[in-house]
Amino acid sequence: MRPRPEAQKERQEMRQGKPKTVKIGVHEGLRQIRTDAAGIDVGASEIWVDVGVENNAEPVQRFETFTADLNRMAKWLNSCGIETVAMESTGVYWIPVCQILEDHGIEVALVNAAHAKNVSGRKSDVLDCQWLRKLHCYGLLAASFRPASEIGILRSLMRHRQMLIECAAGHVQRMQKAMTQMNLQLHHVISDITGWTGMKIIRAIVGGERNPQRLAALKHERTRVDEQTIAKALEGDYRPEHLFALKQCLESFDNYQKQIEECHGQIAQHLKTLESKADPQAIQPRRPRKSKGKRNQPAFDVREQAFRISGVDLTGINGISESAALGIIAEIGINMNAWKTEKHFASWLTLCPNNKISGGKVLQRSTRQSANRVRDILCLCAQSLINSRSALGAFCRRLRARLGAPKAIVATAHKLALLVYRMLKFGRDYVDIGQHRYDEKFKERSLRSLARKAQEFGFQLVPTPAEIELVP
Repeated sequence: MRPRPEAQKERQEMRQGKPKTVKIGVHEGLRQIRTDAAGIDVGASEIWVDVGVENNAEPVQRFETFTADLNRMAKWLNSCGIETVAMESTGVYWIPVCQILEDHGIEVALVNAAHAKNVSGRKSDVLDCQWLRKLHCYGLLAASFRPASEIGILRSLMRHRQMLIECAAGHVQRMQKAMTQMNLQLHHVISDITGWTGMKIIRAIVGGERNPQRLAALKHERTRVDEQTIAKALEGDYRPEHLFALKQCLESFDNYQKQIEECHGQIAQHLKTLESKADPQAIQPRRPRKSKGKRNQPAFDVREQAFRISGVDLTGINGISESAALGIIAEIGINMNAWKTEKHFASWLTLCPNNKISGGKVLQRSTRQSANRVRDILCLCAQSLINSRSALGAFCRRLRARLGAPKAIVATAHKLALLVYRMLKFGRDYVDIGQHRYDEKFKERSLRSLARKAQEFGFQLVPTPAEIELVP
């Protein structure tokens, strides 16, 4: 029995080292909605592109990741009549590819890799780009959310700022570790070693001072701990290797603080270039209150700039700070048209239950795991409301008593997300009704629910006179 000519051709291509092309079948009932689409599999050193046989006789091409090759790939796509491409969001490798393609007028659909992982046949780069194009042609891929280009610049700067703050915090922990190894218990007697008192003492230790009394005398006048306690905590075993580590960690911490200030200047400069949605002078004055200066706080008025570019004051929502408001705007922008309703927005943030139902039974209700930065910001804001006397604080405490702290924080973050969506979408201002009014409304709802339930069973609720004592 002689082999088929197709099989002989495939064997010959395999001997020559050519990748085997596998045909991908799609259900015939689906209608192809576009032919000017391509699929791109992005890697660290090479990129595979498929434009389809109807656009080029050799539809699959391989390109390297150098800038010259990316420009050549974009020109080749233009010559093939490609107007839109689909690619997976692989690390940060997709960013230069996306930027160059958009500069050449090609629309890029950034796709979640989990939505296109079920490729038919064996796993290879050629099959990946073909499968992406096939799904994109049939409209089966949803593009991930990407903010406008100007907001994208702000997002990159804010994420870089967050990275600098985390690196600085790591060196603070290393300073504390070096002092613990020398048995200096400074972090046990003062609340923050990076405050005024702590940094004065650490710099003096690095400068050569070893006398506990002189070090304790450097404390700020408003520090509650007395000098005798601080001096006792600074009696330690000063070893040269640990002092060297403390010195280098302090220098690294100071260097990161300098870089954070430079990043703040860059953010302020970019904010000035963004379009104004409201007059910053029209912002409602905040109630005066005493607040100590926070580290890593920008020198410019963050609340005023966030109000100017968004047109609403997100800090009017209890729990959302100035930096949180700017971080939310940097991540999602000010245009809420990407989400049809507030429920779609909450689902994108993974702040709603992920019901998994099989056989009529709910197997799981917990929220999906996500690395969404806006979700993290809103959860931190919700956590700060646990002791708040606002309506949102009362809501969070009520759910914490019934469901526990973790679920209460997620539920409160969900409510914050809905408020943020409404403010940015419709320009509404949030007005806090207060803890007392919230408790009254909750009591009224509970009474109406009890009356309705009693009526279903043929009873009627009658209020108890105040002079009658209830017998337990």
